[in-house]
Amino acid sequence: MKKPLILVTNDDGISAPGIRSLIDVMSEIGEVVVVAPDKPQSAMGHAITINNTLFLNKVSKSNAAITEYNCSGTPVDCVKLAVNEIFHRKPDLCVSGVNHGSNSSINVIYSGTMSAAVEAGIEGIPAIGFSLLDYEWDADFEPIKSFIKKITIETLTKGLPIGVVLNVNFPKLKEHEIKGIRICRQAKALWVEKFDKRKTPQGKDYYWLTGEFVNEDKGEDTDEWALANGYVSVVPVQFDMTAHHSIQHLNTWNLNEKN
Repeated sequence: MKKPLILVTNDDGISAPGIRSLIDVMSEIGEVVVVAPDKPQSAMGHAITINNTLFLNKVSKSNAAITEYNCSGTPVDCVKLAVNEIFHRKPDLCVSGVNHGSNSSINVIYSGTMSAAVEAGIEGIPAIGFSLLDYEWDADFEPIKSFIKKITIETLTKGLPIGVVLNVNFPKLKEHEIKGIRICRQAKALWVEKFDKRKTPQGKDYYWLTGEFVNEDKGEDTDEWALANGYVSVVPVQFDMTAHHSIQHLNTWNLNEKN
């Protein structure tokens, strides 16, 4: 059987340990092509480059079976360039990550990792974003590799509904401490933000964004609950952002009546 063609990307940059671990797992499953930012691009969301040039460079590597490129743009740029300039056919799967840090709950909105996966989904490619709840550069990704492989193989085998990608988050635990995998909904949580206002030596104001993550959701079917209780969370994410349940209400508005 022909090996599946897998696009690997991330937002922490092509040299990040998280993507190197993901490449290791994917190379056991299929033919791997890596297109990732040449520098960290965290919290870029679905940003694309339109006013600057984009550079795409093939990079040397130790494994001749894996093709790798770095890109001067955002994670979404990486996916767009891969689909339009590199591949001879549509990839069978796109995986993004493994992110250094959480992309659970509301973080999915800001995440460059997940935006790359969403862009692949828009292109009709099954896609998964993987994140580990450890922000350290030298985070240990070994305990989650078997779970990544299992979720990836199930996705390739069973497929995903049209318009859906997966947001997968891992607790920072040893492999034997992880209780299992749970299909979840996104918790209703938010960042309570503050700005640390400072002054430059020249007296000009500048700001550092700070804040506190607040989970207001007490449900036991959420990604936040799963992670806090030792489970891997898998949230199906849709990129059709229409609030379908609101259409009926909006149709009661007198929008077409003449004043």
